[in-house]
Formats: sequence, structure tokens, C-alpha cells
Amino acid sequence: MINREDMLELTRRMTPARSHIDRIAGAYYDAEGYIDGTFNTHFLKLSTAEKTKNLELAKAVLQAETNKQLKDYRIPETARKPGSIWQLLDGIKESGLQNDAFLDLLYEMIGEGVAPGKESYCFLFHGMYDVPVKGTDKEWQEGSEGVYFYVLCAVGPLEGEYEPGLPEAGFLYPAFRQRSTACNYINLYETAAYQNLWNLLWK
Repeated sequence: MINREDMLELTRRMTPARSHIDRIAGAYYDAEGYIDGTFNTHFLKLSTAEKTKNLELAKAVLQAETNKQLKDYRIPETARKPGSIWQLLDGIKESGLQNDAFLDLLYEMIGEGVAPGKESYCFLFHGMYDVPVKGTDKEWQEGSEGVYFYVLCAVGPLEGEYEPGLPEAGFLYPAFRQRSTACNYINLYETAAYQNLWNLLWK
């Protein structure tokens, strides 16, 4: 089960001035699910307006209805093997979104499951959150409990030429559980329009 406070802790720091996201990459799809263009850039190089717009997409995934639209999934041992989607996601995280070959593989897999008949997008965010110490009285204290490295994905329809609408699917890997990294878990977000997307990836 996802603790909503964990998600809120991450999103509270997703502002242009305080964001722990350091890189953003993405792909655009035509109506048949074929890649129509990609980009990959350092997040801090974006304008304040661009940062704000993209952070809203990232936050929309984490602020989805907890344990209904945004769910906690344990990655089975059978899926943690060479050539698996888990290995691909781990490689994307470890490379900080800077291995385009890994990204292209994921874009192609997601392109097979995007909503047919719609131009769509897949945006990836890499973050590095320095988890602050929280006392038993729930007050923030000096110091750090560790660093949480993650990849957040947002998938949805385009509303105009390369203009993303609100995401209708996404994920957070690895999951952020009990305020720490949970490599055996992933948080998956889906709406009715993209119900089969993650079944396709984890088949």
C-alpha cells in the first residue's frame, strides 16, 4: 500500500526553485504509436515557465488517487533478470537518463500500448531527493536519511502540436516507501484510457 504522505513529501518539493529533478527526456508519438520526435535535456536549463509546466505533469502522476489509480506493485523475482523491463528501468535510472539507447527501447515499448488514434507523449524525469531526517514528533531535523534516486514517467495525449495534456498513465521507479528506496517495488499509475499499458510492459 502507498502511504500518501510519502507522495506528498516528494511533490511538495517539486517547484521551479526547489525541485530535485535534474534531467528530463521524452518522446512524442503519432496517432499510430510510432515515435515522431524525442528530446533530452538538463532540467535546470529550462525556463521557469517550462519547469513549471513539466513539474505539473510529474506531480499529476504522484497526486493521483492513492491505491486506486496510483498503486504499489511488487516486482517478482522472475521479472528481475537480464533482458527484463526491470533491468531496463534500472539502467535508465543509473544512467540518469543519459543513455539514449535505453530510452529508445522504453519509448518503443510504451508506443505499442499508447491509446490508439491519439497523438501521445511519454516524458521521463530523473530525480535525486536528499531525504531529510524526520523526528518522532514528525518535525524536520538537520541531516539526511539518505538519497533517493528515481525515474518518474508520465504518459498521455497531446492537446496540440507537441503540447502535452494531463498524464493518463505513469510510474515511479523505484517506489518511495517508508521514506526510502524500495527497489523491489514500482508505483504504477493508470486511467481507463491506458489500462493495458503496464500489462504490456510487465508481460
